[in-house]
Amino acid sequence: MIVDRNEKLMVTNSPLYDLNVIYRNIDPDMDTLSFCRLLNIDKTQFLTNLNKDWKNPLYHKSVPFTFLSKIRPEAFSKFYEHLHKYPGFYPVLKSIRSYPHSNAAHVLGYLGEVNWNIINKSEGEYAPGDYIGISGLEKGMESKLKGRKGISYVLQDNLGRQVGLFDNGRLDSMAVSGVDMMSSIDLDLQKYGEELLRNKRGAIVAIEPSTGEILAMVSAPSYDPNSIALDKNRSVAFDSLLSDTINRPFLDRSLIANYPPGSIFKPVFSLIAMQKGIARANTAFYCDGAYEISATKAQKCHVHPPASSIAAAIQYSCNSYYYHLMRQFVNQYGFKNPGRGLDTLVSYLHDFGLGHKLGIESPAEIAGFVPDSKYYNHLYRREVNGWKATYMLSIGIGQGELQVTTLQMANLAAIIANRGFFYTPHLIKKYLNVKEDIDPKYRTKHKMRIDNQYFEPVIQGMDLAVAAGTARAATLTGIPVCGKTGTSQNRGKDHSVFFGFAPRDNPKIAIAVYVEHGGWGGETATPIAGLMIEKFIRGEISPDMKFWEDRMLNKVLIKDAVLVTNTLEDYYAYILYCSNDS
Repeated sequence: MIVDRNEKLMVTNSPLYDLNVIYRNIDPDMDTLSFCRLLNIDKTQFLTNLNKDWKNPLYHKSVPFTFLSKIRPEAFSKFYEHLHKYPGFYPVLKSIRSYPHSNAAHVLGYLGEVNWNIINKSEGEYAPGDYIGISGLEKGMESKLKGRKGISYVLQDNLGRQVGLFDNGRLDSMAVSGVDMMSSIDLDLQKYGEELLRNKRGAIVAIEPSTGEILAMVSAPSYDPNSIALDKNRSVAFDSLLSDTINRPFLDRSLIANYPPGSIFKPVFSLIAMQKGIARANTAFYCDGAYEISATKAQKCHVHPPASSIAAAIQYSCNSYYYHLMRQFVNQYGFKNPGRGLDTLVSYLHDFGLGHKLGIESPAEIAGFVPDSKYYNHLYRREVNGWKATYMLSIGIGQGELQVTTLQMANLAAIIANRGFFYTPHLIKKYLNVKEDIDPKYRTKHKMRIDNQYFEPVIQGMDLAVAAGTARAATLTGIPVCGKTGTSQNRGKDHSVFFGFAPRDNPKIAIAVYVEHGGWGGETATPIAGLMIEKFIRGEISPDMKFWEDRMLNKVLIKDAVLVTNTLEDYYAYILYCSNDS
């Protein structure tokens, strides 16, 4: 079984029956009509299930095979009363997964029947009719969840018929149950996150910074795990889910979707720039609304007060500031050697968990992408004089070729919350019925090569961003929230991004929210993050946040697989909210 961190049941087992048969033992005069009526099958299905290709080595008239599978207990109980009338048939009890709640489908994953490729590679561990984890924790923790089969050594005659036990059963062994587990997930928080992302595409990941335990991992759109349970006609549900090629509900956007992080990259880049001496806490860059790359090319920035320090640059999310910073960082070894400067940045980003898998229990996790000098050398291989820093300045504001997962974004927030370290994010808190700890890698602290002194100006900027900057929609009375918005540029409506943590001191939660086509960062992702933070810390939503709760619960960005664009409406609502608040 799997329970959440508060011992609420998330996955359990329910009985299911297969009906096996030995062909030679069947009574030829059996009442076929009554037999079919008891099992709710027709005569055609009866004959199809019974008559096999006896030339096929998989079948023998003296060896049992499965006649009917996945019989529910209530249907089997009626049949069992009459089982004595049908010699040759006997039941086999199996267990299937059942889900008391309709949440966390991507986290938990699902089972499927083993194929011959798996059987042949398993060295006898799996047999036809066995089930195996296909995705999520069911796949990642398969070796512990499945338990161990019992073994019975039997004597058979030359036709394969069982005639007795070998050595009176002294070599037999009992089956061993799988390991019960406590997940790190807070089921109530997970449910709330799924409600907030209803009618939207995106992901939410929340982490406890001090342990790396994942509190919520939401991917939307999602599905009810009960809809594809093994006792159902799951092919119909599968076809329906797979046919939605626009929303792709099977896609775990928290682990598999690659996203440009947008401006939430700025705090991370600030830390690295200060560590390398490219900037100081009070470094200022002039911004007049644009950054001139050349005489004919400029990158726009929005109107804001002067970015006179790292904290102010983060508070107002000044793009020009980070174009300046990126140019200086990449050129720190000389204008003609930008590759060395870029690779220095990349080495630090790898420390922060970017460009490689973090190592969560779910095997679906991807690495994201961090471009290095080899990438740009190949990309611009036809350039006579090679590429320059100006070719990739957009990396400084989290755009360009940089790609990360929502899990990686949340982990970045946890690193800043911890002032320079993280534990590998994980979904299993502990094992319940064995005296064994979880994998030691989840207890290992990963330290950044960033001096502690450089975190304060970055955290100050994230504090100001929420208190009086671009992330005001995450403001919570009595809970100091530090965060940063991001607007990930897109060909349609931009993606809305936020990452942050709370409280500022002794943080309890770090979070990342990514909403596809959600608009600018403060429009959708930021209020959702604020609501999630308050839900976790307080257990309820305060009256001050009811405005945002109602708005996010009712916000529709996808409807009948069609993208809805309502940026202007949300912008005016936000302005009205800020005016009333001030």
